[in-house]
Amino acid sequence: MRTRFLSVAAGVAASAMMATSVFAQEVTIRVQSVIPAKADEVHMLNEFAQDVSDLTNGEVKIEVLPAGAVVGVQETLDAVDKGLIEGGFAWTHYWSGKHPAAMLFGSPVAGAGVGIDNIAFLSWFQYGGGKELYDRLWSEMGVNVKGFMLQPVGPEALGWFKEPIASMDDFRKYRFRTPPGIPGQTYNDIGVAAVAMGGGDILPALEKGTIDAAEWCCPKPDSVFGFQKVLKHYYLQGLHQVVVNADLYINGDVYEGLSDHQKKALEVAANASLSKAMSYRIYENGKALKDLTENHGVQLHDTPADYFTEYMNAARASLEKNAAENEFFAEVWNSQKEFAEIAVPFWAGAQTSNANLGKAFADSLK
Repeated sequence: MRTRFLSVAAGVAASAMMATSVFAQEVTIRVQSVIPAKADEVHMLNEFAQDVSDLTNGEVKIEVLPAGAVVGVQETLDAVDKGLIEGGFAWTHYWSGKHPAAMLFGSPVAGAGVGIDNIAFLSWFQYGGGKELYDRLWSEMGVNVKGFMLQPVGPEALGWFKEPIASMDDFRKYRFRTPPGIPGQTYNDIGVAAVAMGGGDILPALEKGTIDAAEWCCPKPDSVFGFQKVLKHYYLQGLHQVVVNADLYINGDVYEGLSDHQKKALEVAANASLSKAMSYRIYENGKALKDLTENHGVQLHDTPADYFTEYMNAARASLEKNAAENEFFAEVWNSQKEFAEIAVPFWAGAQTSNANLGKAFADSLK
C-alpha cells in the first residue's frame, strides 16, 4: 500500500513539473547598453545574462544590444520607461538630471564624502538600507523601472594627460573629459574645464583636440578604448568615482509579468554579478596596467597632493547643497553617513594594513 502511495505521489509530482515546464512563461528582454559591445562591462553583462538563462532553464533570455541600437544613449532610461526596449544598461548617475540622488547610487562622489569605497558601498547597499532606498529611486524619478545593481568598481583612475601634472595649477590647463552629474560638476567647481561625453566619443575627441585629457575608468577599460595611443601619462588615484556601479533597468510592466521564480533568478544572478564583477576587474586591470607600462610607453604617476584637498572640499559642498534642496537626496545621503559612522572606522583601519603591504610588494617590483 505504501509503495503504491509513493508511486502515485511521484506521478503527481512529475505531472506537476511537466505542466510547469509546458506553461512556464518564456520572455526575451532586450537590454540596450550605453557603451560599445567590446567593453568589459558588456562582457560581464553577458555573463549575468547567461546566469539568468541557466537559473530559469532558458525561460528568461537577455539579449544585449549595443549603444544606439534602438534609441540614443541619453534616451536609454526613457525608452525602458516607455517600453520601447525591455531593458537598459548604464550607470545610474547618468540620470542625475532626472533626480540628483541618482548620483548617490551610481557614483557617490568622493566616496559620498565619508570614505565609502566600493566594498563598503556594497555593505551599505545589501545590509545598511541602501537597497530599499534604491528601489524607491525609480518612483522618485517618475519612471516605470525595476533596477538591479550589477557591477561595482572603484576607485577609478584620475585619468590620462599629455604631460605630467605636478599640481592643480597644471591640471587646470587641460580640457578634461569627466562623467556627467555631480562628479563632473565638482571638477568645474575647482576650476577644471570639465567636458562630459560618452566612452566611445573620448578617443576621437582626444585625436581631434576637442579635449586634451580624459578619464573613463580603470586600466583595462581605458586600454580597450585606446587612450594609450594618444596620451602616455596615467594617474591611478582619483576621488571623483571612488565608487561607481553599472546597473540593469527593466521596464516595470515586463518585470511584474515575470513569475516569482524568474524574479528570484534575476535577484540571485545580480547578487552573483556584484562579486564576479569585482573579482574580474582586479585581475584584468592588473594585467592591463602591466601591459600599458611595459609595452605601450605609459608612465604611471602619483596624483598631486593638492588635488585631494580641493576636490574633497568641493564635493562636500556639492553634497550639502543637494541635500538642502532635495528631501530624498538628503535621506539617502544621511543613510550613507550613518552607515559610515559605524563601518568606515573599522574598514579603513583594517584596509590600511592591506594597502601598506600591497604597496611594499608593488615597490619591490620596480
